[in-house]
Amino acid sequence: MSKEHLPEPLDFFIWTVEDVGMWLEDINLGSYRQIFKEHGVNGEYLEGMSMFTTEQILRFIRQCHMKWGDFITLCKELRRIKVACLKGEQKVHRPWWAPPCLSVVFVKVAKRNRQSRIVSLKLEQ
Repeated sequence: MSKEHLPEPLDFFIWTVEDVGMWLEDINLGSYRQIFKEHGVNGEYLEGMSMFTTEQILRFIRQCHMKWGDFITLCKELRRIKVACLKGEQKVHRPWWAPPCLSVVFVKVAKRNRQSRIVSLKLEQ
């Protein structure tokens, strides 16, 4: 069995349900992986949580059978990722499909375009 690779934080709002599950494991909330999967919680859903009303937050906590402390941890980790995204603090990796000779070029372009990627993906919603 091969080890799962964590999804790129830069792209958290386009994570799949599986990506969210791997991230939950990484932040020690892996016990919620299955229930998040059953409810279809993906990156877009996580991004939208910042706009939740109190009623929606309570419904989410009930549906996922979350403890308050775990919900707070989830929110703190989401905030950490969002702030790092906006500050451009993630490591940028060459995608698997790009030839090694383009690594330096890809990393420079990705860093320069990081902010515009975040804004453009948000506008597409």
